[in-house]
Amino acid sequence: MAASVWRRVQAVAGRQLRVPRPHSRSAGRSSVGAAPVADGSEEPDLPNKATAKTFSALQAERHEQAERTILISCPPNVTEKKFYNYLASYGTINKYFFYETFGIYALVEFSGKESIEAVQRASTIPGLQHECAVPFKSRFFNLRNNHLGSQTAIHPSVHRLKQSVIPLNELLQNISEAKSIDEQLYTVLEEMQLTEENTRLRFLVCSLIKEIAAAYFPECSIRPFGSTVNNFGKMGCDLDMFLDLDGISGRNKAKPGGAFSVEYQTKRVASERVATQSILSVIGECIDQFAPGCTGMQKILNARCPLVRFSHQPSGFQCDLTANNRIAMRSTELLYIYSTLDPRVRALVFGIRCWARVQGITSSVPGAWITNFSLTMMVLFLLQRRNPPIIPTLDQLKGQAEKDVHIIESHDCTFASDYKMKSSQNTETLEDLLQDFFEFYGSFAFNNMSINIRKGKEQNKPEPSPLHIQNPFEQALNVSKNVNQTQLDRFVRAARESAWILQQEGLKHPKANPWGFSALLLPNSQTSMGKSKKRRRQPASERIKNLLDSLKANKQSTDSLSRPNGHQKNIPIVR
Repeated sequence: MAASVWRRVQAVAGRQLRVPRPHSRSAGRSSVGAAPVADGSEEPDLPNKATAKTFSALQAERHEQAERTILISCPPNVTEKKFYNYLASYGTINKYFFYETFGIYALVEFSGKESIEAVQRASTIPGLQHECAVPFKSRFFNLRNNHLGSQTAIHPSVHRLKQSVIPLNELLQNISEAKSIDEQLYTVLEEMQLTEENTRLRFLVCSLIKEIAAAYFPECSIRPFGSTVNNFGKMGCDLDMFLDLDGISGRNKAKPGGAFSVEYQTKRVASERVATQSILSVIGECIDQFAPGCTGMQKILNARCPLVRFSHQPSGFQCDLTANNRIAMRSTELLYIYSTLDPRVRALVFGIRCWARVQGITSSVPGAWITNFSLTMMVLFLLQRRNPPIIPTLDQLKGQAEKDVHIIESHDCTFASDYKMKSSQNTETLEDLLQDFFEFYGSFAFNNMSINIRKGKEQNKPEPSPLHIQNPFEQALNVSKNVNQTQLDRFVRAARESAWILQQEGLKHPKANPWGFSALLLPNSQTSMGKSKKRRRQPASERIKNLLDSLKANKQSTDSLSRPNGHQKNIPIVR
């Protein structure tokens, strides 16, 4: 599997947004979860079509696609042929697929909205014996089997696509089959990135939530941001959404030229924050009460950025909904642009994030740990500092913006949205970059220096936080302010150990077990960060000794090797 991944990566390196997953199937009746397009030709996967698209154009296409899509809860004995034939009676189906969370579900994309209207006209509100059904008509349906006797299958006969995170042992097995560290990192990317189907499902959830908000603001939109759309999202990540009211708020409206003008009579509140809190509170309540499949509503309205949090059980997503989060969307677009400039960017980010999670440096629980966003900033910073650089600084992107100026809440968020960068003259391998990431941050002067991707160079730290990474747009903010000294020390120790391990000649070749990047994915003896603080971490020397035991038979040297340019870098072992 790893070899086939590597061949695909080599074929598309430098021009493709993401590595295609083997089970992301395009149109064609013989493909599981796909349907013939109207003209009978095959529909290529959207990520491949989108290589030349700007961020805004791609998002618009995704949203339009979601508006033509429905979600169906299927009976346990559903058969694909009967399912397809029944729904095709309402109109042409572009694509569909099945998946499983709290049951069997199907996402179905029609070629036009009129097909959805036909399904809605044929649907009824369920009659319940002891409960009352809230008569809210969404695009989430139940498929009932009216002829139970004719169905003999106990288990579903449909192929269900994976919607979960790959287990670590399975990931280790897959990357152990690779032939180089570069191939290992591309395999990690392949296995962990969001699938085409999972991305479609995320946009559909946003579209379904919009149906609730549109009852109050008919011209609003619900837009995903963050990992879902910045090209760095992994399977299982949260779905971050924001309620975009800019299109109806009157911002940047042209001044009328006549003697009179008309404006809406509106409620007046003390501030935009108060308005945001009120809007989210009401819409959150409606989602909780009316939206099928949405549970566990939490209103977190006093946070710096007010939000409502809930679970969408049919998709399995944890959802955060904010309002008018324009700077966050701009940050999302910036990361998206960086992800498209060089195929090494995403592969290195996914590899570092995977390593950090296994080593206990990041956590899904909020706290003092380093976040994935902070790690991404650190990787981008490293790539900006290469000679020659692999990606430009934010100031360089700003210089290419011409008239595309974005000032949001007095913050300069300007950069070229359609930036086209010539292929970098930097030819370093992912193995080189991975090694240098650990060496660079294993000896970085965190005590007095700050990381700044706007300038592409470290600066004097403006505050005493252990780790300071400047927010690229809200420059007075530190995106890693939550990180304490203990967690930073954990990161530095792990970086130094990993740099030392990668220097060992025997661990660079598949004949060792484990080898290469897989040798860095062995978890610490302290498997839970929430357990007793008295439990001490296994000494680094013991961990490394265990890794090198397999090399003794081959009498491989464990001294640091010379770098390709002839000089040596000595990384201390943290004991």
